[in-house]
Parts: sequence; structure tokens; C-alpha cells
Amino acid sequence: MDYDFLVSSYRTERLKVLSVWSMFRDEDMETRPHATDKRGRSVREQMIHQCLSEDLWFRTIFGIESGGAVLPSEETRLGFIQTYAAASEKRLETLARQDADWWQEPVGFFKVQRSRAWVMVRRTAHTAHHRGQQTAMLRMLNREIYSTYGPTADTGGLAKNGATTVYAYEDEEALMEGESAGGKKTALPGVGNQPSTERG
Repeated sequence: MDYDFLVSSYRTERLKVLSVWSMFRDEDMETRPHATDKRGRSVREQMIHQCLSEDLWFRTIFGIESGGAVLPSEETRLGFIQTYAAASEKRLETLARQDADWWQEPVGFFKVQRSRAWVMVRRTAHTAHHRGQQTAMLRMLNREIYSTYGPTADTGGLAKNGATTVYAYEDEEALMEGESAGGKKTALPGVGNQPSTERG
């Protein structure tokens, strides 16, 4: 079986993480879903969790080391973006070199044995789950939300009404350059005059 789809999925998932992180502002980093309830992670704590959790899974389950810093020396928004980009790129390069036997090999997944391919699907779901939490935080903060999987209210609403997919940046190079320069995201068309929900 060809497992290139898992490599390409990780390639796009890491870009989605970076894109969502770029939508926050520096002043958002200590914001929680509820200001006085510490059960909900702050934006910074979500970034810490993504970096540490992904590193742990890759090192202990996949046997892949990033070979560099897992957390930034200064826990700023840009610091997290740069550090996660570098670490995840190294993981991607290693994943791309693996053959089908490697993907099919059973490995320890907490208390059970699962193939690396199975674990990779679970890892992708784990990342998407936390990215969804962060996207909800962006809306609570009244920030603009670019496309992750398709149109958003800020890119025109629903696809059936002609809304389009608009990414914050066209690729990783543009994202890193733009955020390092203070932000150079793509212009958004806005909501328009159509409802942004199916039963609006």
C-alpha cells in the first residue's frame, strides 16, 4: 500500500497549524476561553501543547527526532511559529523517506500496539481537534478567520453562495516572511450580504 497520502496530509496539516497561529495577535497570547477559568488553555498554552505533544508522539512512537528546539527561547507568537515550522519540517523530511514496511510496523501506542499508519491518522485528528479550539478562540476574540479547509464567514460565507477559499498566505515561505515583517496576509473579501450559516 502507498502511504504517501499520510506524508502529504502531514505536510498540509503543519501549514494549517502555522496559518491559524498567524491569525492571532501578540496581545492574545494569555487569553483563555473564560478569563477566570484556568481549565481552558490560553493561546500560548495551546501552542506549547502542540509543540510538546507532537514532539513526544514523533520521538516515542515514530522514533523521529526533530534535532532542534521544541519550544522557542522566548514564548512569543512569532517564536512559536518559527520553532514549530523548523521542527515539523524536519519531521516531514523524515516521514517522506519511509517505505510501506515502516508505516505498517506495529509500535507501542500507550497501552496497545498499532501500526504507524494508524497512529499518524490519530495524530492528525489530535492536531485538528486543538486547531478547532484555537479557531473558536479567534472568533471569541473577534479576529478575522482565513480558510483552513474551505470558506469562512470572513472569506464570503458559504460556498453555495459563491464564497471562496482564501488562505492567509499562499505558502509557508510567504507566511514566514510576512509574519516576520509584522504581517502581510492576503486581503479578505468579508462576509458579503448572504447569511454565513445554512439556516441564516
